[in-house]
Amino acid sequence: MAAAKKAVLGPLVGAVDQGTSSTRFLVFNSKTAELLSHHQVEIKQEFPREGWVEQDPKEILQSVYECIEKTCEKLGQLNIDISNIKAIGVSNQRETTVVWDKLTGEPLYNALVWLDLRTQSTVENLSKRIPGNNNFVKSKTGLPLSTYFSAVKLRWLLDNVRKVQKAVEENRALFGTIDSWLIWSLTGGVNGGVHCTDVTNASRTMLFNIHSLEWDKELCEFFEIPMEILPNVRSSSEIYGLMKAGALEGVPISGCLGDQSAALVGQMCFQDGQAKNTYGTGCFLLCNTGHKCVFSEHGLLTTVAYKLGRDKPVYYALEGSVAIAGAVIRWLRDNLGIIKSSEEIEKLAKEVGTSYGCYFVPAFSGLYAPYWEPSARGIICGLTQFTNKCHIAFAALEAVCFQTREILDAMNRDCGIPLSHLQVDGGMTSNKILMQLQADILYIPVVKPSMPETTALGAAMAAGAAEGVGVWSLEPEDLSAVTMERFEPQINAEESEIRYSTWKKAVMKSIGWVTTQSPESGDPSIFCSLPLGFFIVSSMVMFIGARYISGIP
Repeated sequence: MAAAKKAVLGPLVGAVDQGTSSTRFLVFNSKTAELLSHHQVEIKQEFPREGWVEQDPKEILQSVYECIEKTCEKLGQLNIDISNIKAIGVSNQRETTVVWDKLTGEPLYNALVWLDLRTQSTVENLSKRIPGNNNFVKSKTGLPLSTYFSAVKLRWLLDNVRKVQKAVEENRALFGTIDSWLIWSLTGGVNGGVHCTDVTNASRTMLFNIHSLEWDKELCEFFEIPMEILPNVRSSSEIYGLMKAGALEGVPISGCLGDQSAALVGQMCFQDGQAKNTYGTGCFLLCNTGHKCVFSEHGLLTTVAYKLGRDKPVYYALEGSVAIAGAVIRWLRDNLGIIKSSEEIEKLAKEVGTSYGCYFVPAFSGLYAPYWEPSARGIICGLTQFTNKCHIAFAALEAVCFQTREILDAMNRDCGIPLSHLQVDGGMTSNKILMQLQADILYIPVVKPSMPETTALGAAMAAGAAEGVGVWSLEPEDLSAVTMERFEPQINAEESEIRYSTWKKAVMKSIGWVTTQSPESGDPSIFCSLPLGFFIVSSMVMFIGARYISGIP
């Protein structure tokens, strides 16, 4: 019986999906794209100072090994032979920056996460050196100068961490985004580990020329980054090296895509004009623009979508990036304690079915697209005596949808052809209230695949299709049909527009909170640096005090 089951399954492909909040390892059938098994481990985030966000690279690596081992155990329980796993793909949180010692394999500092804001003054100083009539950084990289991208994080490490400075001086330092750190470690580390990245991750560093597809000497000189610490840039689908330890020792790692590019591939958006929106820690809308770089006039990024083979052409995308989506749910759980698990948010929101005029702008790391406004901070406004935690929960879900509407509007203006529907994926799409809200606020249908793990699927597809592996065909006629769930708008267009215009009013009120010093200085003015919770608690204290003074029980 077990032998028959193995024979039916055929070649399998694994995918490491290393995100901001968790690590997962998933195994797919390469002929049907069916998800067979997976394991997930939550990752800690550290906030040592206001605006700083760090993670432990060793914890991330250990979580990958744990997820691989546990998934292989689960496959064994299903009578599935793990020797059928022919390749592994890697998908990762982008921009997050690691520097490690190539002789010891030890990280020289915590990973600086993409959300980290400590480099704001670095950004301000660098921006003064860019001529107004020649923004060579944006024209070469497709990116605005922002704390979001790796170059300024690496610059901070070189300026502020003596261990990093010393390792660079002694030619011991290696830099990479999370994909590079994982691939180097998994392929042997100090014993011959492969130091590489792919074009999608390289395009998020602000050091990579997206036209020539190479590290750019002028950019490296501008940011004062030594080029010898940078990884080799490869395509998104080729054999980088073999696993050197664990249950899958000897299996090739042959796919690598930044998480949003992986989701674009997993959603099979291979045609010019196809788009997807992923709801994870942040929210990311990508539209495939084919072989041409399209530069946005409305606050979007130009980025590399994928290059599925050494000799295959590169594809580009327009991207709208929202910093805080799922992270706002985690914040309600961990910081305010109004929910015990992320799943509870749907239940709370369902109890009221409205925010009752309450609007939540979760600009914890400033505002990304389309504003690129680092001075913004989170606010909750429209509070009344009637507002309770259910309304705040509903407002948090609405915030994710309103932010998506803003980047979709920008994309429609840049592309000239409005999207007729929105393809979605990511962990938050299991929340049916969120999906219905999204359809209502966009006023177009929202279409969700029945198997939402499209990020991991994209990494698996790239790995399985690599030359020398060849177990996954990316030819259109061979791609498996995907079952979709569809959410249609259920409110009238006028109501949708009123809610959206009120949201934009709230956004304007969130801008300009940080006006003097940045978190990098360690001494922002007191009101600029106080967390959102302070303002909520202060409002509650004043409200209770007012009731007491007026004699209301």
